[in-house]
Amino acid sequence: MFVRIGNTPRDYAWGSRTAIAELLGTPPSGHPEAELWLGAHAGSPARILDPAQTGGAADLAAWAETAHLPYLLKVLAAAGPLSLQAHPSSEQARAGFERENAAGLAADSPERNYKDPFHKPELIFALSDPFEALCGFRDPAASRRALDTLAAVSGDGRISAFAATLDGDAGAVLRRATEWLLGGDPAVAGLVDAVVSAARDADGRDADTVRMLSAAFPGDPGIVLALLLNRATLAPGQVLYLPAGNIHAYLSGLGIELMAASDNVLRGGLTPKRIDVPELVSILDFAPIVATPLAPEHPAAGVEVFRPDVPDFALEHIVVGGDVMSAPIELPGTAIALCTSGAVELTGAQGGTLTLQRGEAAVVTADEGDLTATGAGTLFVATPNR
Repeated sequence: MFVRIGNTPRDYAWGSRTAIAELLGTPPSGHPEAELWLGAHAGSPARILDPAQTGGAADLAAWAETAHLPYLLKVLAAAGPLSLQAHPSSEQARAGFERENAAGLAADSPERNYKDPFHKPELIFALSDPFEALCGFRDPAASRRALDTLAAVSGDGRISAFAATLDGDAGAVLRRATEWLLGGDPAVAGLVDAVVSAARDADGRDADTVRMLSAAFPGDPGIVLALLLNRATLAPGQVLYLPAGNIHAYLSGLGIELMAASDNVLRGGLTPKRIDVPELVSILDFAPIVATPLAPEHPAAGVEVFRPDVPDFALEHIVVGGDVMSAPIELPGTAIALCTSGAVELTGAQGGTLTLQRGEAAVVTADEGDLTATGAGTLFVATPNR
């Protein structure tokens, strides 16, 4: 079954006023448009445009066929930085949710860290040139070099003293530095001021990161914590995967985001919201990484498939037209398709058809079987991961 869906972008303050509208060919609202949700998550379930198709169900959360979709597809447009955050593993989420339930915390309690018992890995497919993000801890030696450069510009001993704490076992020093920066020590404010002051007169990506974050979140300890992380610059078509325990923040850009359908977020700075430092530290992965794009599979001409290491979701990127007259789309379960340019006709193995124009989206239930895409356009398809 093909079921057309739609939604209204969420107006978080960091959202762009133009990027989603320009991508999808829709009128801008005049307000920030941060995320367009296409899924069954209760926070903003996608509307069913013809409820007669679904026995009167008005949205995907109310329709039995889609009420338990394991993924959430989004269009994300960041005009400014989001909060530093990380997400738990399945085991951590389940244990934390049960622990907070046993403690009697209400579902909407501001003291809750775990809104549900599920993990929330995610990926972002860059559409803008560039898409900027912070992603995972980097080698502390690189962070020390960045801090030493800032210290040399300003001559401020507070920066040098913090840099010197980054020697030793990588995981241990990163954990210790994170706990100190977020733990409320009064000396942190002075370090943040020193780093921000030095960055005004410094060159390079690290200084640029500090200037960007200090403009958005003045005085926030996350400004210095960001210097312990990788800054990732994605070109259009590149994908960044953010597994459990990865501390990250999107800084700017337009992309297609796909994640497990969970609301479990532990924040680590760049936010006025509550930060539970011990719980955050308990789920973080402090092993340094190099933030590299996720490599796609190429099962056919015009088809890229991005498969993370979780069963919840995979993202198919389909481009038809020109030399690519048609493209196969594997459908291992109920899918959500979004057309971002041109027009694409979908034909199911059982003979059903639907044409999506730019800006249109649909649910495709598993009984359609695998699909064939024809026409001239670009399509993103979210499915469970086989």
